[in-house]
Amino acid sequence: MDMKSLYLTVPLAPLVGAALAGFTCRVAPRWFSAGVTILGVAISLVASLLVLQDVLAGHTFYGNLYTWATSGNYTFSVGFQIDTLTAMMMCVVTSVSLLVHIYTIGYMSDDDGFRRFFSYISLFTFSMLMLVMSNNFLQLFFGWEAVGLVSYLLIGFYMNRDTAIFANLKAFLVNRVGDFGFILGIGLVLAYFGTLDYKTVFDAAPSLADKTINLVGSAEWSLMTVTCICLFIGAMGKSAQVPLHVWLPDSMEGPTPISALIHAATMVTAGIFMVARCSPLFNLSPTALSFVLIIGATTALFMGFLGMIQNDIKRIVAYSTLSQLGYMTVALGVAAYPIAIFHLMTHAFFKALLFLGAGSVIIGMHHDQDIRNMGGLWKYMPITWITTLIGSLSLIAFPFFSGFYSKDSIIEAVHFSNIPGSGYALFAVTASVFVTTYYTFRSYFIVFHGPERWNDAAHVAAAHAHDDHAHDAHDAHGHDDHGHEEHHHGLQPGDKPHESPWVVTFPLIMLAIPSVIIGYFAIDPMLYGSFFDGVIAVNKGMPVMANMEEEFHGPLAMAIHSIQTVPFWLMMAGIVVTYYFYMVKPSIPDALAKKFSGIYKLMDNKYYFDAFNMAVFAGGARKLGAFLNRFGEATIIDGFFVNGSAKLVGVVAGIVRHFQTGYLYQYAFTMIIGVFALLTLWFFTT
Repeated sequence: MDMKSLYLTVPLAPLVGAALAGFTCRVAPRWFSAGVTILGVAISLVASLLVLQDVLAGHTFYGNLYTWATSGNYTFSVGFQIDTLTAMMMCVVTSVSLLVHIYTIGYMSDDDGFRRFFSYISLFTFSMLMLVMSNNFLQLFFGWEAVGLVSYLLIGFYMNRDTAIFANLKAFLVNRVGDFGFILGIGLVLAYFGTLDYKTVFDAAPSLADKTINLVGSAEWSLMTVTCICLFIGAMGKSAQVPLHVWLPDSMEGPTPISALIHAATMVTAGIFMVARCSPLFNLSPTALSFVLIIGATTALFMGFLGMIQNDIKRIVAYSTLSQLGYMTVALGVAAYPIAIFHLMTHAFFKALLFLGAGSVIIGMHHDQDIRNMGGLWKYMPITWITTLIGSLSLIAFPFFSGFYSKDSIIEAVHFSNIPGSGYALFAVTASVFVTTYYTFRSYFIVFHGPERWNDAAHVAAAHAHDDHAHDAHDAHGHDDHGHEEHHHGLQPGDKPHESPWVVTFPLIMLAIPSVIIGYFAIDPMLYGSFFDGVIAVNKGMPVMANMEEEFHGPLAMAIHSIQTVPFWLMMAGIVVTYYFYMVKPSIPDALAKKFSGIYKLMDNKYYFDAFNMAVFAGGARKLGAFLNRFGEATIIDGFFVNGSAKLVGVVAGIVRHFQTGYLYQYAFTMIIGVFALLTLWFFTT
């Protein structure tokens, strides 16, 4: 098989699997749907590994497969750009996707939508692969929207549940806001560069670095700044950055496997990948980089705060995703693009591990997601316990774990940056170390250690009480979709938790391995070696990476040196404080929540972003629709045009019927009057 055929195999194999599973979902047995999609993704993974091997040997590819459309001087093609960035993304997407597919066999085993779900997640994989393999902005946009479309189907997978309907509508609408900015950015690229081809655009970018455009009035705006900010607005939607972050926590309404895919390896990473790919453009606009930096820093810190008060095990991990995406965006903002991609890669493995671990806990707890009903699970679910601990240590950046190397590199990069906003960003990402540790180990200690609370009558009653978190206690599992919503979710008196089946624990073990080792082995070639040479543009005006290379003396030395740094001691303080709060003096958090009730209420309402959107945007849209319905349709269309036309016809008919008497002489007289009128008109007009 030649390399071009191998490139085609990577996205097409999951697509074929999705098509076969989808078109036969009503007649084929369950094993066929699972088998054909897993086989497709497995083939894609093997092909991706072969492509990575070929790329590391020095062979790249940039070319078009066929011309999709031609309009005037513009040509729109479908093609691939295969380099180290692409190959790495292909391997991450396909490996995580394969493990999620295997995990789904166990998690969705009793779900009526089993076959449909496998078709969706395989199509999701195809969409993401088309996005990362594209060599032009049009194909990028196709993958961008395809991922969004499938996410809409998956978040609202349980279409009979009101919360799922609301969640997928929110995801769809918020992403359309971001995509509007994205398409404007692509439009500016086409208008001023005359093409959507990556290579042509990036090569021509320096010649347009000083180009200005008029947007409002006579004010001059930098073309690069406007283009980059518009493109980044698209990334704000896809990668859930403030204020377009509100859809991501609600995506938990979908089943846990898709939560893992959305948060770890596919959709939310698309924005990070896009900015890194467009580094030749962003390097030409310090203003755009500052904008990216401030947005990312705000997301990293303030979304982490919200994770500190969550009681739904999946939502805690969801808010950690928001915070970690903020870290990646911060790295982009200081032009440390390789570090952003490095953290994207390590995050994909440990975040998928944490989501799938949360799903395993949910299975063991009979679909109860409320951490307040758990405790002491380490004795009953040892594999889930150990793998979740590994994922948690990687998330908090504990030395030698994968997350440590990527996350600490981001903090160091911000330290070396001097662009506007870097001081604020340094404070945000440093403080976020403590915040991340707090919400991560709060969940870990409550779930796996402490008293066994699932049979405590008081806690059971509290879990079923009507409060502001009632919706968080619902599981996004298939039982709700086929008539079991009235059943109690959770262990019954006398029941005990149980370890998940091997199709669930096997992916946990496989994800735990890279969560431990991949950062150690990858940091040197990806950040300070030649891995991204010629792929990601280096910002020569911001020598962040060069300064970091001078300070880097190997992964072992980096880990040892970290014990002298502020982030390490903030992390250790987070572990100690969390242990004391929830294992020694569990009354303290409740007392603090009461004492600082205003702050707690602010965070409990998610800074009122949802309330603002519902009141201003949704409420405004409804009022506008009601006004247009009342004034536009009722008054103008129905009142003036429809009813007015009917009345006019009635008036004319009332006049005309006086001339329709049936007498011949009256018709003759009418004809004479008409001829006279015509002759008069002709006389005065000639």
